[in-house]
Amino acid sequence: MSESRLIVLGSINTDLVVKVSELPHPGATVIGGTFFQSQGGKGANQAVAAARAGLSRVTFIAAVGDDGFGRESLSHLGREKIDLAHVVVKPQVASGVALIIVDQHAENMIAVASGANALLSPSDVNSIPDSVFHSANVFLTCLEIPLDTVASGLKRAKEAGLLTILNPAPASGPLPSEILRYVDVITPNESETSRLTGVEICDKASAERAARILRQQGIKNVVITLGSQGCLVIDDLERTKAFPAYRVNAVDTTGAGDAFNGVLAAALADGLPWDQAIRWAMCAAAISVTRPGAQSSLPQRDEVETMLATVPY
Repeated sequence: MSESRLIVLGSINTDLVVKVSELPHPGATVIGGTFFQSQGGKGANQAVAAARAGLSRVTFIAAVGDDGFGRESLSHLGREKIDLAHVVVKPQVASGVALIIVDQHAENMIAVASGANALLSPSDVNSIPDSVFHSANVFLTCLEIPLDTVASGLKRAKEAGLLTILNPAPASGPLPSEILRYVDVITPNESETSRLTGVEICDKASAERAARILRQQGIKNVVITLGSQGCLVIDDLERTKAFPAYRVNAVDTTGAGDAFNGVLAAALADGLPWDQAIRWAMCAAAISVTRPGAQSSLPQRDEVETMLATVPY
């Protein structure tokens, strides 16, 4: 197996999913849904997406509890092209769990019990040998783990010369400068962009205004994902470009953002040009929404290549 070129720092959850005809309102019960369990967590999803689409090994930094959900997650991840040597097991703590409701229009509601993810600490990141960071060229992280742990990972990656990517999900408001100063690429969706900047995203013009605010905060490359409208990019040369989405019949949008981020990071780690890496990410996200579940929906490399070659863009 080739040397790791991508490091992913993030969360591991078990997804408990119920599919129903419509999302329930507060206090209401919706009957008649179907249930399935799958592997999830934004960090794990992104690591799997990258491993399936990339050419080299992915190193994953995360935490699980010493329970059945955690052991099952590690067993599943072990079957992917992922280095799990830096996934820590937190004793006497539950592993992360996400409760997901998906309606007939592929919209979803998600509640997360963080469990061991909330105990992944800066010391867990700082104890990793320098050689792990120096062997990579891209670092990807998200916000389903403590912010000080995110900051520690970004700082170590930046100091080692890696391209750093932050998927600010789930964002609850503006991020501290201690995090943003180490971010080369930020990839919020519409709602996350609004929380980060205070700009309501209603079209590409408002997305561009918000992207420029993020640029003013010191982030060189801003990628705002806009669901079925594609994504808007302002790069380090201040070039603005809109990328349309692939047109597909969506079944479940749960893992789309993770597919996008994992494959974007993998494509950049493999040396693809920026625009081509965005297209790979858009294609992976499009494939993922045609299938149920999070990790179960993430495409293999050959599927992305086939879609790129055969589906008009």
